[in-house]
Amino acid sequence: MDNLLLTIEQALSWAKELLSAHNVSDDGLHDSAAIDSKVLLAASIQRELVYLHTWPEKRLDELQMKVFKEYITQRSLGHPVAHIIGYRDFWSLRLKVSAATLIPRPETELLVEIALTLNLAENSVVLDLGTGTGAIALALASENPNWLVTGLDKSVQAVDLAKDNGIMHKLERVNFIQSDWFSAVEHKQFDLIVTNPPYIEDNNHYLQQGDVRFEPSSALTSGVDGLDDIRLIVSQSKQYLADNAWLVIEHGYQQSDQIMDVLRASGFKKIRSELDLNGLPRVTLGCI
Repeated sequence: MDNLLLTIEQALSWAKELLSAHNVSDDGLHDSAAIDSKVLLAASIQRELVYLHTWPEKRLDELQMKVFKEYITQRSLGHPVAHIIGYRDFWSLRLKVSAATLIPRPETELLVEIALTLNLAENSVVLDLGTGTGAIALALASENPNWLVTGLDKSVQAVDLAKDNGIMHKLERVNFIQSDWFSAVEHKQFDLIVTNPPYIEDNNHYLQQGDVRFEPSSALTSGVDGLDDIRLIVSQSKQYLADNAWLVIEHGYQQSDQIMDVLRASGFKKIRSELDLNGLPRVTLGCI
């Protein structure tokens, strides 16, 4: 197909076949060739996904073909789609991404949904620990204009990226700060602390599969059982939470019982875990 200008339908068929042959997926387990092909083609021609379904007979021009082939080649080598096109959609926001941060996952939207159901005050003060791209902090701020939201991350590159995303969505009121967990917020009190911390075991075979191979290990792993950072967050968060304030944690689906035990041992109340769309416990929260 080197010199052929394919239609949208033909280009998608070619790309799906090539990616399937390379057994490329975002998690190393499930075939994502079809959706990856669509997302990469839409980015190549600078159109939304619906355009591909509306104009399947539309023929690509030379530049579009060149860009699309380059994108598919990168994907066939395993590079994450988000890194190739430079963004990932999360909640109602399109966020810039980079190799310096974790790519926002759809399942993290559950954490946002739960936080929004907590019936907090209109002027609540909120902290997002390990903010990465700023996804959670910006999603919450977009839904609650009067919340005072701060996002912390140990990575300077992540903080800069989150600030860019805030500016892009006119959410400059969200404050992003470089901090090793709570180190930069001494003596402050929050009505809500949310976090999607590292929670994968150091030697987990999952780290050799899919997109996580291209993401910073510091954003993924946390000790032998994956709970080192969560234990630290739970133990330290009590001094930063106001009365009747909440701590909401995203975690691995097999960790909810352990995390509930950690919360109980630290004196949290109203502890519960919430299920994701696959019926697996993905978010655990408690009130202090």
